[in-house]
Amino acid sequence: MEKKKIIRITTIPGSMLTLLKGQLKYMSEFYEIIGVSSQDPYLSKLEDQENIRTHAINMTRNISPLKDLKSAYQLYKYLKREKPFLVHTHTPKAGTLGMLAARLAGVPNRLHTVAGLPLLEATGRKRNLLNVVEKITYANATLIIPNSTGLQEIIKKNKFASDNKLKIIGNGSSNGIDTEYFNKANIDINQQENLKTQLNISNDEFVFIYVGRLVADKGINELVHAFNSVSNANKKTKLLLVGIFESNLDPLNTETLKEIEQNNNIIYVEWQSDVRPYFAISNALVFPSYREGFPNVVMQAGAMELACIVTDINGCNEIISHKNNGLIIAPKSKKELQNAMQYLIDNPADLAVFSSNARDNIIAKYKKEIIWDSLLNLYRSLEF
Repeated sequence: MEKKKIIRITTIPGSMLTLLKGQLKYMSEFYEIIGVSSQDPYLSKLEDQENIRTHAINMTRNISPLKDLKSAYQLYKYLKREKPFLVHTHTPKAGTLGMLAARLAGVPNRLHTVAGLPLLEATGRKRNLLNVVEKITYANATLIIPNSTGLQEIIKKNKFASDNKLKIIGNGSSNGIDTEYFNKANIDINQQENLKTQLNISNDEFVFIYVGRLVADKGINELVHAFNSVSNANKKTKLLLVGIFESNLDPLNTETLKEIEQNNNIIYVEWQSDVRPYFAISNALVFPSYREGFPNVVMQAGAMELACIVTDINGCNEIISHKNNGLIIAPKSKKELQNAMQYLIDNPADLAVFSSNARDNIIAKYKKEIIWDSLLNLYRSLEF
């Protein structure tokens, strides 16, 4: 029996390659899966990793009317030719273009996953424009999948979509967590010691780690400021920053960049394909983001037995329960962030409890199998 065809679309292939790792391969057991994204070396890697067919259609992450119209038309022509029974989009631009093109092409089932809303930090004309774009995406979709309860409430509050058009998969998250892979027991102690030596971290130092984009709306300005105060009072502390700067999209303050460069207790490491060893040598994750969908890094850290300091925003405040598996603080508050970091240093017994609870929570709620099976059941329900 011929498998029904599903086309998954993201703006750049790296999103499917990393954020949806393993999911497309799993779904290909039941459906013919095609990945559509911008031309990039990662597209061929996606094909090999997930064992699926791919197709390149370039899309920009920024608003670019002429390029966007061209991309939408190319998507429309491709969808008309392939005739999938379902199109499922991720990431903002792919969502807008993909949902519009799928509707024009007559695709009966059009799903869009919302994993974050960049518009939440926008103001004025830009906010108004982004609101319109968001409404276009939702109007052309048949189902919207927020990946957290908080995002669902924001969508309803802004009247982007009605209740009957919204559905959360499992307990939230777009892909869940591979708890066998993200397991501290798999990281050899010698590997940990070698990494500490390489990074000049001694065994008696307390290490805070941040993993992700080093940009303003991830709270990095506040994090560096708070850590500076903490490290002045506690000489045996380090801040490990793992990720990439995006100075063209959301640059950090000059003072923050200077502090990262000059503070010997701040260690910057570029983006890593495997972050597990860095989690393994750390004592706590600090993730002071302004906005999120359902942050993978918080789930990864939890699976690696790390207590987490997160901001009281959707996604983060669903994964973390205050003083159970971490601490929740107000967004953009340097003082609360500083106090939370100091609390974990001063209260090792509480830290041990939070860390112990962290992995149990992820296994119970966010294992990848929970999300994949829930999504598969949704796909199957749309066949009839």
